[in-house]
Amino acid sequence: MAYRDTIKTYLKNLVSIYNWGEILQEVVITYETLFELLKRERERADLQKLEPSFYSDTISYIKDKKKILEAKSDSLFTVEEKKKTERQLDNIYKILKELYERREKKIISLALDKSRTKSNLIDTTALMKEEKVFFDAMTNILDTYRDEILNSVLNEKMPFMQALSVTKPSMEFKTALELKKPTKLVRFLSHIPKFVGPELEEYGPFEEEDIANLPAEVADVLINKSKAEEIKEE
Repeated sequence: MAYRDTIKTYLKNLVSIYNWGEILQEVVITYETLFELLKRERERADLQKLEPSFYSDTISYIKDKKKILEAKSDSLFTVEEKKKTERQLDNIYKILKELYERREKKIISLALDKSRTKSNLIDTTALMKEEKVFFDAMTNILDTYRDEILNSVLNEKMPFMQALSVTKPSMEFKTALELKKPTKLVRFLSHIPKFVGPELEEYGPFEEEDIANLPAEVADVLINKSKAEEIKEE
C-alpha cells in the first residue's frame, strides 16, 4: 500500500510539474524577455527575428499590467504593487520605443540596399508582417525618387517632383505610389485653393505661375477649365 501511495504521489507531482510547464510556455512576454530582446537588437548588426505574435503578446502583457493599476484596494501590498507596476510600465514603454527605433533604422538600411542594388538577395526573413509593409513602402519611395530625380538628371532632364507631406506619413506612401501613374506637368494660370482629388487626396493651394506634376486625370480637369496649362517636355 505504501509503495502504491508513493507512486500515486509521484505521478500527481509529475502532472503538476507538466501543467506548470505548459503555463510557463504561455507566458511569452515578460519585462525580462523584453529587455533581452532589446539587448540582442543592440548587440547585433542584423535585424533580429521576433515571434509573429510579438505585438499581440506585448499588448496583452501591457493590458495585464494596467489591470493591476486599475484594481481597487487600499491594502499596503496593493499600493506597493501598483507603484512597482507603474515603474515597470514606464520602463517597458522606453524599451519598446528603443526596440522599435533600432529595428526601424535597420529596416531603412535594408530598403536602401534593396533600392540601390535592385537585388532579390536582400534577406528580409527577420521582418515581421507589419514591418514588411513598411519595408516595401520605403523601398518604393526610394525607387520613386531615384527614378524621378537621379535618372532624370542623368538623362539631362529637369526632375519635377510633387512635394510629399511630412505631417501625414500615410499620405506620403499614397502620393509616392501615385507617382507611378500617368502624370502631367502643369503651370497654373491663376490662384487655386486647396482641393480634393477623385481618390480623396489633397492638392494645393497653388498660386499663379506655380508648377506641379499632377496625376493626368487631375491635370486634365484643370487644363479644361483654363486653370492651368500643360508644360510639354522637349
